[in-house]
Amino acid sequence: MLSRIKRILKHRWLDESATRRTIPPDMLQRLQRRVAASEQRHSGEIRIYVEAGLPLSYLWRDASTRQIIRQRALALFGKLRVWDTASNNGVLIYLLLAEHAIELVADRGLNDIVEPQVWQAMVSRMSSAFQRGQFEDGLTHALEEVSALLVHHFPLKAGEVNPNELPDSPVLN
Repeated sequence: MLSRIKRILKHRWLDESATRRTIPPDMLQRLQRRVAASEQRHSGEIRIYVEAGLPLSYLWRDASTRQIIRQRALALFGKLRVWDTASNNGVLIYLLLAEHAIELVADRGLNDIVEPQVWQAMVSRMSSAFQRGQFEDGLTHALEEVSALLVHHFPLKAGEVNPNELPDSPVLN
């Protein structure tokens, strides 16, 4: 019970203003341009979601923090309709500031052909940047690595254009 109360306090301490301080408007624009540029090279869709703390309904759950973060990322994957792309190759990059945690959620078209160890290694590399407070570097690196996978597995053919199925702008909450 005490650990759950500590978790709640940790997440309620941060709010949307913490997210906006961490990802200021100029960084948000740069990230949006990077997502748009990435999507010109493959048929996938990439969304970035940065959240200060988890909603209270997640914090009361009887599960490990790691499991709760994964549950939240999966819920946002659905809510943002990342699963609803024509080629089933959308990817959500989820950053939770309260835990300095990152989750990558890929739709079945990409997830079925990329080994779990590849995703785990990517998350590990990005986590070190976030723990140092280098959020733009970590998100840019995440975007580059996800883009490389999408270019490899879902490249655009010569003259082909990727219709923009989802917004490019990161979501801050």
